[in-house]
Amino acid sequence: MLLLSIVSASRNAGDSDLQFLFEGCLKLGMLIVVMASHCYLVGSSGEMFIEYLVRHCALTDQNRSDLESTPNKRIEMKIGAVTPGELRAVCEKGLLLVTITIPEMEHILWPFLLRMINPRIYTGAVATKFSLENKTSLVLLQVCRCISELWRHRSYGSDMLSECKTRPDIPTAEELLARLVVLLHDPLAREQLATQILTIPKMKAYVSDTEDLKQDPSYQDTWDDMIINFLAESLDVIQDADWVMSLGNVFAKHYELYTSDDEHAALLHRCLGILLQKVNDRAYVRDKIDWMYKQANIAIPTNRLGLAKAMGLVAASHLDTVLEKLKDILDNVGQSIFQRILSLFSDSFRTEDSDDIHAALALMYGYAAKYAPSTVIEARINALVGTNMLSRLLHVRHPKAKQAVITAIDLLGNAVINAAENGAPFPLKRRDQLLDYILTLMGRDDNDGFADYNELLRTQALAISACTTLVSVEPKLTVETRNHVMKVSKFPDKFDRPHWGSLQYKMIQLMFGEDGRSRAELLLLILRQIDQFVSSPVEYQRKRGCLAVHEMLLKFRMVCVSGYCALGCHGSCAHNKQIDRTLYGNFSKLPSAFVLPSREALCLGDRVIMYLPRCADTNSEVRKLSAQILDQLFSISLSLPKPAGLSISAEDIELSYGALSSLEDVIAILRNDTSIDPSEVFNRIVSSLCILLTKDELVAMLHGCSVAICDKIKQSAEGAIQAVVEFVTKRGGELTEIDISRTTQSLISATVHATDKHLRVETLGAIASLAESTSPKTVFDEVLATAGRDTVTKDISRLRGGWPMQDAFYAFSQHMVLSALFLEHVISVLSQIPILKGDVDRVEDTQVDNHTEDGKLQAAIFALTAFFRGGGKVGKRAVEQNYASVLSELMLQLGSCHGLTCSGQLEPLRNLLTAFQAFCECVGDLEMGKILARDGELSENERWINLIGDIAGCISIKRPKEVQNICLFLKKSLDRPQKYQREAAAAALSEFVRYSGGLGSLLEQMVEVLCRRVSDESSTVRRFCLRGLVQIPLIHILKYTTQVLGVILALLDDSDESVQLTAVSCLLMILESSPDDAVEPILLNLSIRLRNLQTSMNAKMRASSFAVFGALSSYGIGSLKEAFVEQVHAAVPRLVLHLHDEDVSVRQACRNTLKRVCPLMEIEGLLTLVNTHSFLSDHRSDYEDFLRDIAKQFTQHLPSRVDTYMASTVQAFDAPWPIIQANAMYLCSSMLSLSDSQHILAVYHTQVFGMLVGKMSRSPDAVVRATCSAALGLLLKSSNSCSWRAFHLDRLDSTIRNHDAESTMN
Repeated sequence: MLLLSIVSASRNAGDSDLQFLFEGCLKLGMLIVVMASHCYLVGSSGEMFIEYLVRHCALTDQNRSDLESTPNKRIEMKIGAVTPGELRAVCEKGLLLVTITIPEMEHILWPFLLRMINPRIYTGAVATKFSLENKTSLVLLQVCRCISELWRHRSYGSDMLSECKTRPDIPTAEELLARLVVLLHDPLAREQLATQILTIPKMKAYVSDTEDLKQDPSYQDTWDDMIINFLAESLDVIQDADWVMSLGNVFAKHYELYTSDDEHAALLHRCLGILLQKVNDRAYVRDKIDWMYKQANIAIPTNRLGLAKAMGLVAASHLDTVLEKLKDILDNVGQSIFQRILSLFSDSFRTEDSDDIHAALALMYGYAAKYAPSTVIEARINALVGTNMLSRLLHVRHPKAKQAVITAIDLLGNAVINAAENGAPFPLKRRDQLLDYILTLMGRDDNDGFADYNELLRTQALAISACTTLVSVEPKLTVETRNHVMKVSKFPDKFDRPHWGSLQYKMIQLMFGEDGRSRAELLLLILRQIDQFVSSPVEYQRKRGCLAVHEMLLKFRMVCVSGYCALGCHGSCAHNKQIDRTLYGNFSKLPSAFVLPSREALCLGDRVIMYLPRCADTNSEVRKLSAQILDQLFSISLSLPKPAGLSISAEDIELSYGALSSLEDVIAILRNDTSIDPSEVFNRIVSSLCILLTKDELVAMLHGCSVAICDKIKQSAEGAIQAVVEFVTKRGGELTEIDISRTTQSLISATVHATDKHLRVETLGAIASLAESTSPKTVFDEVLATAGRDTVTKDISRLRGGWPMQDAFYAFSQHMVLSALFLEHVISVLSQIPILKGDVDRVEDTQVDNHTEDGKLQAAIFALTAFFRGGGKVGKRAVEQNYASVLSELMLQLGSCHGLTCSGQLEPLRNLLTAFQAFCECVGDLEMGKILARDGELSENERWINLIGDIAGCISIKRPKEVQNICLFLKKSLDRPQKYQREAAAAALSEFVRYSGGLGSLLEQMVEVLCRRVSDESSTVRRFCLRGLVQIPLIHILKYTTQVLGVILALLDDSDESVQLTAVSCLLMILESSPDDAVEPILLNLSIRLRNLQTSMNAKMRASSFAVFGALSSYGIGSLKEAFVEQVHAAVPRLVLHLHDEDVSVRQACRNTLKRVCPLMEIEGLLTLVNTHSFLSDHRSDYEDFLRDIAKQFTQHLPSRVDTYMASTVQAFDAPWPIIQANAMYLCSSMLSLSDSQHILAVYHTQVFGMLVGKMSRSPDAVVRATCSAALGLLLKSSNSCSWRAFHLDRLDSTIRNHDAESTMN
């Protein structure tokens, strides 16, 4: 009795009391085993001892933790000497020993142990899938093991079952079956509980090897399906409707044995579902599915899935009943009073609750379609889809709920596929709408987001799987819809290898297109989505991305090249059943060109430049995978049919296969030898690709090199640059001008985006290699065009890291081969820049373009500046070699830029002067630099023209050997359409002609060009061409004098006064060395034209024309003397009048000319007169004395000429200069007062007197009025005036009175 009391006390003790009983319980357990061996355990007391052992088999290490955490400080350390595990082990072994070794205990253990299976006390702990220490597993494991041993060693056959039926405390067969079937759920439970429960060989074999079982991620689903099939077969064998319904009631009652988060509860749903499938009583089924839904906790995904599968199992026999229940649930979502009240206060409650219900509904609809008979689901599915009932399920937010809805749609599609396989095919209505639903659900919700990113990956994997299913059913998927699905089904931002498997597995099925090109397009679409991971800066993502690409290519090769199943199966397989051959056609009867993709469809160029940088990756695994990818690409391409009309020689084919073999050798080396130098491997790969790529693929690869060069892994970027250099060096000759242009643009883009200075330099080196190996002009044009756009759209002085284009200019200037070529190209570009508005005379406005709008002028100038400053010794040598062309173009551009200043654009001139100064520093012309610094920015026309002349003079002195080449260049430039450039060329040439003594035949060409350009539209060009002609060295001038004089004669009649002035000045210069025979033919013409110019308002013109007329007097001898003397007499009155001109230079010119022509007039007195003080004096009184003296000489010695002189002088009364008017009045009066000719007096006396009176009264100039008064005095005092004096005095009084009257009226 004492022992029973102890057992009872230990059974009733709580966990807090067990800390004092562990050691005693251990000894008590041992004592019970000893008592059993001596047959002391009998009757009800024996059952109590057995229960004691069973209970202590459920002890876990958690009990020890509770003990150690107790707040009781008086616990002795020796209590911890016995652990719960030791106590449990003793009880387990004791119970098993009692069962096996003591036959007498059979009557106590059986059927008492059956009572230990069902009580809830043994299922109180939460049982999780991989919890090996929970109480349920521990207790039931030992109980089932003991029962199994009892049955194996039973001593009375069928009486054991009879005894069970007679005892009311023993569970019924239905209860035991319901309990044990559910407990089979965990095949990996401690010591494999399932194997203790089961005796079915097939099921025991499946779970016998736990390590192998763990390798299968879907083992739990497979095992649960086996349990359900086992139960279904058992029910089929029983064939007792009442017993089955009784078992159903037990299943319904057993919900209380499991918590809702226990996975056993999910299996219980399915067990009840398969049972209801066997029941024909519709009311019973409706009642049980109501109960099942009520007991389910749909907030827990596992429980929700079990419920959905259970509903699906029921739908196999009772589809309409299940659908009615689901519709009722859907119609009542959120309709209860309690839910509506809570939703008013909490949006989260409303959302979460609604998400759970919708998720459960979706799954139930899906599994109902899956398990329902194929012959009856068409109408139900069409009703479900056609009424947009599913659209009500799209508002879920939680990822698990989204996954549930996607899974449901996938199940609907599979149901249609299964129906087709079972001989009841039908099209899925609104299939495209279902695809839209999936794509909507797989998108990430920015507002809510995912707590776990893996959930997003799983959602997308399920969505792609569902898309794959839907595109496999009727109706036929259009190309547009298919491409839309593929584009939207993008990979997640974080590429995870575990999820890639399912993504790739499903997406590959979409490759069943109508032809090879469609499949190739889909492949490229998938690969381009993976590109972001292949080029990721994260190493593991690059590795996973490359691995994914490699696997995808292997699958594609099997599908599209080898003819295997999309999932890699050889021959016929179950997957091929999903393909409707009537839809896609019988590929075996079609040409290979239709079934197989073309090589062009693979876009190998784009793919190669994407994976080639990975061959230089820092990770060895990535390098190996990328090499394998390239090998797969070209293996596929070489096995594809050749394009129609393309002839490939046997030699080319042999080279291609040789290169592919070399590539495979590299891969073999990478697999076996990890110590090989990566750079050597990369070089061999590039060499192979250089042979394998076709011309179009090479071009595509070069066009896409920008992204590869900007790779986030520096080593890979360097590899890409190296590959580009290799390709253009070996095969650059195959590129067209357009190809070169686009390749240059890609390299420039890479240069601009390169943040690393070293990579920028390397990329510029690649551009230089492209130029060296192909067309330098095309490359240079693209670089300058880009630079021009930058100057217009960017502030290049503030770019971070410097201006990339300037670095390009530096690179070209320092290149041994390209340096001179680039300099020549820039000079050529400057010479061909479009015409500036206002800088052209010979083209229409439609042909005029402002070359500053696209920045080309600025770019070329910046290029020159960079070349001069950054070229180093190489650049300086190129400049020296092209000194003449560079300097000439710079001078011409000075003209263009000064033209721009007229329109307010000052920046080009400043930039050009900077470039000019850099040129001076580069070649060491410091004197020229000083000239530019002094006068460079002076924008006045004459000043910049003079600047050109100063520069030309400086060059002629400092670098006389360069003059000939410069003149050759400038001579051609005179034919350019740009006015300002022609002016600059003319100004420079006019100066260089002075130093052309040793130029030989070039001088003759220059004279010819200058003579031709004197008819230029620009007056400046005409002036400087003429100026250049008269500056021919003296040793050569005689040869061209006649030609030059003819030009001057023509320009004396020019419409522009500045040209006339230049012509007069040049005539004066040329006459100093002109022979008589050159001047005499045009002497009279020159005289006439000069007399016309002597009345010019321009003082310089008057002075020069008078001076030249005097110079012509040297040629007025011989046969032309008489004619020239007539010209002298015609000019003398004007000479005399301008002796007292307003301008001093005119006075002096007239004095000199008069002295030179006086001998031709053959008047002795004149020679004496021109040497008097009055002739040389600038005082007015002295000049008037001179006029009286010369008038006396005229009247005395040239009476026949007085009439002509008087006529000319009277005309001067209306001269534009008041002083000349006064001079004319006094000269006329002097000649009239001294003349004895009645003819002269009759003709001029009255006329002059009246004009003097009028001038005196009307002229506003004091000198005119004063001179009039003096002149009238001379006339009145003369002896010849007595006869008409009274008459004219009366007329004078009348005139004065009239004048006074008019003044009074005014």
